[in-house]
Amino acid sequence: MTKVKLAAMMFLEFFIWGGWYVTVSTWVSQTLHFSGVQTGWIVGSTAIGALVSPFLAGWVADNLMPAQYMLALLHLIGAVLLYLASNQTHYGPLYGIILTYAVLFMPTLGLANTVAFRHINNPKTEFAPIRVLGTIGWICAGLLISYFHADATALPLRISAIASVVMAFYSLTLPSTPPQATEPFSVGNLFPVEVRRMFRDKSFLIFAIASFLICIPLQFYYAFTNPFLNQLQVHNAAGIMTGGQMSELGCMLLIPWFFRRLGVKWMLVSGMLAWVLRYVAFSYGNPGSGVWMLWLGILLHGICYDFFFVTGQIYTDRKAPLAYRSAAQGLITLITYGVGMLVGAWLSGVVVDKYATTLADGTTAHNWHAIWIVAAGLSLVVLVLFTAIFKDNEDDADSTLSTTPLVVEATTGTAVAEGTI
Repeated sequence: MTKVKLAAMMFLEFFIWGGWYVTVSTWVSQTLHFSGVQTGWIVGSTAIGALVSPFLAGWVADNLMPAQYMLALLHLIGAVLLYLASNQTHYGPLYGIILTYAVLFMPTLGLANTVAFRHINNPKTEFAPIRVLGTIGWICAGLLISYFHADATALPLRISAIASVVMAFYSLTLPSTPPQATEPFSVGNLFPVEVRRMFRDKSFLIFAIASFLICIPLQFYYAFTNPFLNQLQVHNAAGIMTGGQMSELGCMLLIPWFFRRLGVKWMLVSGMLAWVLRYVAFSYGNPGSGVWMLWLGILLHGICYDFFFVTGQIYTDRKAPLAYRSAAQGLITLITYGVGMLVGAWLSGVVVDKYATTLADGTTAHNWHAIWIVAAGLSLVVLVLFTAIFKDNEDDADSTLSTTPLVVEATTGTAVAEGTI
């Protein structure tokens, strides 16, 4: 019964995120006519949330109150903020509300992990079936939005607000997960010196830099794929985008098989190469004879996310000192989903604005071919540099990678992120 409760928690958690995050850029860009930079910053609010979530979630979960109560409080406040956001039409107030919401929502990902890991006996075998309900929740949210043809409306925000209320009250039924702090919370405890010393390893430093850089073009996908598909008048755009999460499920199952044959470096290279191919497919795709290229770009998401980010989490787990693996995962998440995607939010908006044209009827058209070529070019530069410079110092065939679990430790909350976003 406990596992069922935890699985339902994951379903609601990611239903909420997938409900508003995928389509908010279409609503603000096509209905509210915000600029590319403004749209990028709204989508990038989650990156700022990721920057502060290790501090808020870590301190709260370890010192302030039981994790399930904090989940309830944050989601209840979040429901109010999402509803308020759905009624805004001007950039300033909307961005302020969305940013506040993101700062409160992103820590709930780690808190949900904390609750789950605390109440299972064997994370290696028990966590994955629980966590997969999160991806299914994200998929269901996209399919529901497509059913109502609501991509360019405020309805997805209101759907997520309702789900947040449900999640808030449901959290009160979760198993008790009280604080377990043994020392005062501090930034030093989050990223201890043993973790910072990892960057003296040239291979790990190159990996960290590449992870930061590749997250910049990644934000093009998260921020502008749904507006792109809708502007091309692709039917059921939000539903089609759930194909990315479906492919992610399949690729997750294939990771151990590919690990044994490719090793760390070529798994990471394969993930980055898939990003290049995805953006090239988008640049030449169309809703007619080229619709297969749009589908290809979306279905490549599984390789893009799993082969790079999940492999990176496992690589980090192997490199980190045993007692500091959670802190190491948190730092990499800060570098990628925080700083990297924040820079990507700004840059993707600048590029989209550069290739935007205002039509006579006041609507905005974009040269999507050029936009996606820029994203592909950025990804290609990172891919080439990483392939040329990165060397894994250990024999992958004999390493622990084939047995390392595909989830990170409970306190980080880092393995839950959907490219899914």
